[in-house]
Amino acid sequence: MAVKQVVRSISVFELHRRFAEAEKTALIDVRTPAEFAAAHVPGAQNAPVGTPELEAYVRKNCEADTPVFVICQSGGRSRLGCEKLAATGWDVTSVDGGTAAWAEAGYPIERAPGARNVISIERQVRIVAGLLVAAGCGLGWTVHSGFFAIAAIVGAGLMFAGITDFCRMGLLLARMPWNRA
Repeated sequence: MAVKQVVRSISVFELHRRFAEAEKTALIDVRTPAEFAAAHVPGAQNAPVGTPELEAYVRKNCEADTPVFVICQSGGRSRLGCEKLAATGWDVTSVDGGTAAWAEAGYPIERAPGARNVISIERQVRIVAGLLVAAGCGLGWTVHSGFFAIAAIVGAGLMFAGITDFCRMGLLLARMPWNRA
């Protein structure tokens, strides 16, 4: 049985202090390219979690003595990215609260030229889950009661995601064409 790694974390305030003092750091944003383009912390580089680019970017661009920080929208994907990188030997730290906490603290945010507003992966999961539950219930009442299983499976998946902070639907949605740059 694999033991889940404990992921170190840092607050956005501490990260901002390190940037202000010009400490040597690497900041990797593991959100989708579309989310990254819409808004990101200045100086962050994009290498989405769940893609080979993440470890390849760290291997190519980060020195062994440089602290590596991983950020996402709210913290879930950055912890997952840290777990994946730590499993390959990297010393990494997750940014608590992610880009949302950075912006809420009033720190600057960069947007790519021509970036469009995007729907976050978390919102996309809620939209798709709601659609699947509504469709399953509607089909269960009108076509065949077996369609209620769709609602039950989605509900179980949401419960699992809430308990473990790991959402397979979110990772699947991150690979969709509209979430690519």
